[in-house]
Amino acid sequence: MNGPEIQFEVAPELRLFVSHERRQGRSTVTTDGCSTLGHVVESLGIPLTEAGQLLVDGRPVSVSHIPGAGESVQVRAVERPQHVPGAPLRFLLDVHLGTLARRLRLLGVDAAYENEDIGDAALAAQSADERRVLLSRDRGLLHRREIWAGAYVYSDRPDDQLRDVLERFAPHLAPWTRCTACNGPLKPAAKDSVSAHLEHGTWRTYDIFAQCTECDRVYWRGAHHSRLDAIVAEALREFAPPAGPDDVQEPALGNTQDPTLGDPQ
Repeated sequence: MNGPEIQFEVAPELRLFVSHERRQGRSTVTTDGCSTLGHVVESLGIPLTEAGQLLVDGRPVSVSHIPGAGESVQVRAVERPQHVPGAPLRFLLDVHLGTLARRLRLLGVDAAYENEDIGDAALAAQSADERRVLLSRDRGLLHRREIWAGAYVYSDRPDDQLRDVLERFAPHLAPWTRCTACNGPLKPAAKDSVSAHLEHGTWRTYDIFAQCTECDRVYWRGAHHSRLDAIVAEALREFAPPAGPDDVQEPALGNTQDPTLGDPQ
């Protein structure tokens, strides 16, 4: 026996998640009469991380609402910037988003990332345990109930990925203060204290250094300076609000990067 039929419409930004026949606008969905609206939304392919306000006959409802026959449902996209409860704002990226992780770290954003696939269950558990926003292009991963908060990364291009995350979450930016390799904080380092980590040419050429407080990696103004500085300058220009006297976080080294790490492109 068929259940109640509802009229269903999703925001244009969310139509990539639904079947082709539901992308043209309003469509009819048959429910079982007992499932919540959140379950219906997910069953159509939309992760709840991407669903913003839910409207039934024009009025806001929660994901626990049980749709009735003849109701008209609208699913809006998440409002930007998106408010995430708790502070500070921290991220967790899956194995396919290494470049995005390095770019976020370059901007001083706390971005945990493992370069090995630890599995969906472990990622979801880490998101919950550490209260991190899980970033992924894996729609199935974002359907997991365990995650604390999550977001779908809509592009496969690093430039667009970074712009998407900065626009959606508006994290505090503190460039050149975080290790792009392990995510640890950087601190200024005396040249003599890091000499054992340096090639002779580097030691002879450079005088200002920083070192990661967690993995001991050493940084200096290197060959990739201009490309990295362009990434930082664009992000600050578009996404950083004017800083007050109490908001400034001094970089450990300034616009700097260890050339042996490679460009986080």
